[in-house]
Amino acid sequence: MVAFLMGLQVSFTKFPCYLCLWDSRDTKAHYHRRDWPQRTEFSVGTHNVKWEPLVDPRKVRMPPLHIELGLMKQFVRAVDKESTTFKYLQDFFPKLSEAKVKAGFFLRQQIKKILECNEFPKKLTSKKKAACYSFITVVCGTLGNHKVENSVELVETLVKNYGQMGCRMSLKVHILDAHLDKFKENMRAYSKEQGECFHQDRLDFERCYQGQYNENMMEDYIWGLIRESDLQYNRKSRKTTHF
Repeated sequence: MVAFLMGLQVSFTKFPCYLCLWDSRDTKAHYHRRDWPQRTEFSVGTHNVKWEPLVDPRKVRMPPLHIELGLMKQFVRAVDKESTTFKYLQDFFPKLSEAKVKAGFFLRQQIKKILECNEFPKKLTSKKKAACYSFITVVCGTLGNHKVENSVELVETLVKNYGQMGCRMSLKVHILDAHLDKFKENMRAYSKEQGECFHQDRLDFERCYQGQYNENMMEDYIWGLIRESDLQYNRKSRKTTHF
């Protein structure tokens, strides 16, 4: 959604971040470099800018819910699919398909159940357990109602443990690591209902598109929001001539 608002190309592009020129394909530098050139302009045709931006980038606030979902997604993707950890997740969520579990597509309520489960950490190795505990501390201490004083250290520890675990540096992990100063102090005070509704609506559209994400799905979703608005569009009447 942020990519659409900022006029950026979607899918796996080289410069997906709207704040800097982070090279998503330079995987060797992801966990070793943080100071990427800042994105100062949005010129169509350069750095994956496809359209003119619709909003000012300074007014965009990355919601903590989506960062949390992204962290969980990369954690699950790095888990061995033949391990007891992955099988435990399948048994823990029997209604989720194997493809959903492999992709790490969990909702906030499901992540909350995992964090509250005492048996899940027992299924992890030492590296995965360290990454899991870092994830919990960041969700509670950095992405919570108020940032703790050592929030920067918590994020640095999380990124370090994720790198040792073999997690992929996704866009959401990068934003949390390199642009933590852009997050508000009381992010959780903002309503999460819109974020939850967005994911619920996307599930309905994914069923129509058989799980294949593309631009047409997002366009249909946006048009659905327009139809549900209070605006009324009347067909312009045409003058008719009678003979």
